[in-house]
Amino acid sequence: MTTLQSVVRRRRAVAVAGAVSAGLLVLSACDKPTPRVTVTVGRDSVSTEAACYDDGNDIGRAKATKCALKKGDNTIKVPQSETLRIGVDPEVADTGWALWINGTQVTSVYKKTYYSFQGVDLFADQQGQAAPKTLYISVVEQNKAAESDEFKGVWNFKLENADA
Repeated sequence: MTTLQSVVRRRRAVAVAGAVSAGLLVLSACDKPTPRVTVTVGRDSVSTEAACYDDGNDIGRAKATKCALKKGDNTIKVPQSETLRIGVDPEVADTGWALWINGTQVTSVYKKTYYSFQGVDLFADQQGQAAPKTLYISVVEQNKAAESDEFKGVWNFKLENADA
């Protein structure tokens, strides 16, 4: 009887140790969350983690450009001439960031946690073409200092023309 009890206890101890090990393995597989970027129009906001990010390491221009061409899932409606506000985590602002539209950089690099594009008309008619119904914007963390050309992360959003 004593031998049977010791075998049962040993099996339980092994099972508990296995469960603890499996739990630690699952926790170690979790990724650290990336910095967040928020886009606000009027009273509406959407926020997301990075689509491409390597824990703050340089991902390179080619990967950043390819990632900025990915279509964002976080959607916000933008009425004509409405102010577009972008907020970034302080660590993104420390490096610097730029606004890209449809995979092309359209602003210089900002070193602020918040920037407001006043009365911008992103959906204006272009040379006889109808105004687009959607645009894809990206906030690209990039350091454009004279001695550096680093790209560290990309956050993607979908803007819908509220007036279309």
